Amino acid sequence: MGTKRHKPEEIVTKLWQVEVLVGQGMAQADEIREVCITEQTYYRWRKQYGAIGTGQLRELKRFQKENERFRKAVSDLTSDKLIMAEAAKGNF
Repeated sequence: MGTKRHKPEEIVTKLWQVEVLVGQGMAQADEIREVCITEQTYYRWRKQYGAIGTGQLRELKRFQKENERFRKAVSDLTSDKLIMAEAAKGNF
């Protein structure tokens, strides 16, 4: 049986659910089991996504996509520059 990969939005929602249940007075271990994750997963997610809301998560994903696009553009321009420099030397 394969493992399920949760989307970041689902992770933030599950973390929020645990916090709500803690506020209602349940034991934290019980709440973690209630949202169908392990304690290790909960603490790892909380470390990674703990202070992020869903709006901030969307913004983070947008910035990551934009950053990836910029890295690709820089990579393409760098390779073009190297090709032009090699052609200018006449070593082709």
